[in-house]
Amino acid sequence: MTLAFQYLRSLLYMIQIYVAMLVLGIVFAPYALMSKNGARQACKTYARWAIWSARWMVGIRCEVRGPVPKGEVIVAAKHQSFLDILVIFNALPQAKFIMKRELMWTPIIGVYSKRLGCIPVNRGKRGAAIAQMVKDVAREFSEPGQLVIYPQGTRVAPGVQKPYKVGSGVLYEELKQPCVPVATNVGMLWPRTGLLRKPGLGVVEFLEPIPQGKPRDIFMAELESQIEARSDALMAELGFDKDELRRID
Repeated sequence: MTLAFQYLRSLLYMIQIYVAMLVLGIVFAPYALMSKNGARQACKTYARWAIWSARWMVGIRCEVRGPVPKGEVIVAAKHQSFLDILVIFNALPQAKFIMKRELMWTPIIGVYSKRLGCIPVNRGKRGAAIAQMVKDVAREFSEPGQLVIYPQGTRVAPGVQKPYKVGSGVLYEELKQPCVPVATNVGMLWPRTGLLRKPGLGVVEFLEPIPQGKPRDIFMAELESQIEARSDALMAELGFDKDELRRID
């Protein structure tokens, strides 16, 4: 298979998933406006379509490993591309995401995110943003669910070092819930920038929960160690060499 043909397949795939987002967003709108469950079903349908069509259009197969949490927990995940969002959301029964505030104003994603109870964060205000995030989370957790946060705050390309932010530790302390770390390698196949989508097995792995009650600094160190070590191992399954930093993005 030529590189040019894979680029064409990638282009067609990306076009159709955005068309599918628009179509499903409109079709499910009445149900979503009446019920949070309607909004959740719309997003689940979209995630399943995007994952399924990735398999036959660009050759990306997706696999979920580890025990998927069902109760009220914090899910702290490695974030490499849009694909890990789709796989995590599809796997969890009632996911709510901590997400940047700007996305809440986009036409389809923003409307459905609000209906799901996702938590917007103004990343430019740091301390004030964390305080507001804690208040918003407390309000939204009147209903049970899994709160998904990206500890590094943004998508990070394979091999790139980026610090873990304190927000995960604050939520861990405030909510007094266990935290499930999540590792992934999907950035090897679906980079955070660029068009090309590469065939292979993309994995999202739920790791052993970190029990509640640990000091914040110990929790943060354990969280980073688990996620980074396991993500490196998953990326190695696709041939990633940790010494070749930034070779994907």
